[in-house]
Amino acid sequence: MKEQTQLLNYIPVDELTGSISVPIYQTSTFVQEAPGVHKGFDYARSNNPTRKVLEDLSARLENGTHGFAFSSGLAAIDAVVKLLSAGDEIIAVDDIYGGAFRLFTHVYEKFGISVKYVDATDAQNVAHAISDKTALIWIESPTNPTLKISDLRAIGKIAKANNVLFCVDNTFASSIAQKPIDFGADLVVHSATKYISGHSDLIAGLVIAANEALGAKIKFIQNASGAILGPFDSWLVIRGIETLSLRIRQHAENAQKIAEYLQTEELIGNVYYPGLPTHHNHAIAKSQQKYFGGVVAFDLKLDDKALAAAIVSNTKLFKLAESLGGVKSLCCLPCEMTHKSIPREKRYTSGVTDSLIRLSVGLEDADDLIDDLREAFAVAKESALITTGA
Repeated sequence: MKEQTQLLNYIPVDELTGSISVPIYQTSTFVQEAPGVHKGFDYARSNNPTRKVLEDLSARLENGTHGFAFSSGLAAIDAVVKLLSAGDEIIAVDDIYGGAFRLFTHVYEKFGISVKYVDATDAQNVAHAISDKTALIWIESPTNPTLKISDLRAIGKIAKANNVLFCVDNTFASSIAQKPIDFGADLVVHSATKYISGHSDLIAGLVIAANEALGAKIKFIQNASGAILGPFDSWLVIRGIETLSLRIRQHAENAQKIAEYLQTEELIGNVYYPGLPTHHNHAIAKSQQKYFGGVVAFDLKLDDKALAAAIVSNTKLFKLAESLGGVKSLCCLPCEMTHKSIPREKRYTSGVTDSLIRLSVGLEDADDLIDDLREAFAVAKESALITTGA
């Protein structure tokens, strides 16, 4: 069967009632037949039938053995870092999500876990950074927000050769476009808030383990720390997954058209999208991704924050908001929004300039979205001319 057919058939019919939709088990506890004798569920933090359907489904989507649903993407990341001990080192992609940077730097470094940031677009940079303290390689591919691509096969081999855990944040590609476990990842995380749920109506995170041993460890951490996803939000994520492959295909088709259009705009300096032949690692992206994704980023020839702000403040279809991956198009200015917690010098090192704009391309008609951008650029140009007195 094709993936969309498999995906829909992974979602079970309720055995008790025959319900075609997964029931929402909105309960905190479960009646036991005798002390310790139950139907696999005793307390909803440990297990919930609705959440279990989502967790099993997420494991199948990523070709893993076990999936775990958390209250947010950051809670999922936090669970992975809790596999480490004081004195361990993380090698992380330099163009890292701001929330992950904040968690690594301001929380876990206090507990003796150090972080080394590298340009992972060249796998050899990762290999050279490994030390006897390295316990985890942390990769986002594509990255947020400059869409850098890492060679997952090569890094997977490096991790295995050095007996180091390899985790991939697969949020931007999604399980439909890319399956990191197939390339050697031990763990995959998602902000399921984004493409997995797809409708900008919940906060959720997923961790998928490649083997039984890691699955048992993540399960222990999930139960011990308690940052689980509730049953109603689990149901919403399941519902989003039902259309995931259809949405990802359309997101990518629209994003490709917009990226190609952006290359023609005179205001724009660089356009970042893995589907463009000009992208630094386009060939690698093509070899490991089925689709190139729905996020496009670009910066301006004049690296001016005010000019960039004028653009994102004057779009009508692209709504100015945090997050991405929903059916409606969004835009943001990372330096003031998603990446504000990252020091300016570090931002610039990884390409996140003051004028960088990130687009989450939704499911509207691509021509309408292009017209929206064209009008916003025209307003920004006029504003810039008035300001400079030209």
